[in-house]
Amino acid sequence: MPESIIHKEISVLQFYNNKKGDFGFECITKDAGFDNKIVSPDLNRPGLILTGFKNYFLYQRIQVLGQTEYSYLNTLSVSKRRKAIRDLFSFKIPLVIITKGLDYDPYLVKVAKKNKIPVFRTKEITTNLIHKVSSYLSAQLAPEVVLHGSLIDVYGIGVLIRGESGIGKSELALDLVERGHRMVADDIVSIRRRTSEILMGSGLEDRESLQHFMEIRGIGIIDLAKIFGIRGIRLHKRVELQVDLVKWREGINYERIGMNQRMVDILGVKIPKIEIPLVPGKNVSVIVEVVALNHQLKLIGVDAAQIFDRKLIELMKKEGRKLASLDEDME
Repeated sequence: MPESIIHKEISVLQFYNNKKGDFGFECITKDAGFDNKIVSPDLNRPGLILTGFKNYFLYQRIQVLGQTEYSYLNTLSVSKRRKAIRDLFSFKIPLVIITKGLDYDPYLVKVAKKNKIPVFRTKEITTNLIHKVSSYLSAQLAPEVVLHGSLIDVYGIGVLIRGESGIGKSELALDLVERGHRMVADDIVSIRRRTSEILMGSGLEDRESLQHFMEIRGIGIIDLAKIFGIRGIRLHKRVELQVDLVKWREGINYERIGMNQRMVDILGVKIPKIEIPLVPGKNVSVIVEVVALNHQLKLIGVDAAQIFDRKLIELMKKEGRKLASLDEDME
């Protein structure tokens, strides 16, 4: 399956239905603009646009009208206040939210309906609303990519197993689950960037009921949740390592010490990538377990390759000093 980035968006109607209970949203424009799309997790307070400064207005974001904006509007004459409202709603804003249960100008509702821009009102404090809505939208609109592979929780480390079709990814994942580790998703893995440094993996949201089924060639479809119970599965996991299974080829210089850590970029986040060449008789499950444990050691500052390199250099220096002292011996 080719990699594909999913561009996320949420309609105002979905947002209203999902969060009206949490924020006590009151829609004062009825169903006007419910089809509008929210594409940014960030919110904006449109103070400058109300003063007439239209440059660099972030109209793609949800606009929040709080006590500060209302206090400014109340200083204006009726004609200037109406012009400020028209300026605000002249942009293709997805949604406007009035906080603290403030009274609204009927003219604002009239202009909003005319331009098909929904207006919600809530008793929530402005700062709290911005923080909570932004957090919710960050999860809903997080950049997402769909990859072919298996995601396993190995000793608390999210290991993404990849490789060409038929190389044995599912069989390896099954063996790891049988050894006590936990399956997140097999064959199709959805990965979202939750922050600038964190990737979260799961099954596809619209196929959640199929997330823990697995195809094993020669056997068919098996249900890991039924076979291994809750101890063998989990719904999502942070992706911290990628293990690539490759066929052994003569003449290829595979990594033997580990001083040069290779990285892979997923949605702008770089994670370590380990390449395991496959040969008959190799216990790949144990190797993946060791890879996960070794990664844990690196997280606390213990790097075996660097320690080995340092000790080897120290040993060579000692041997060099011994040889120098023998050369200087005149007896």
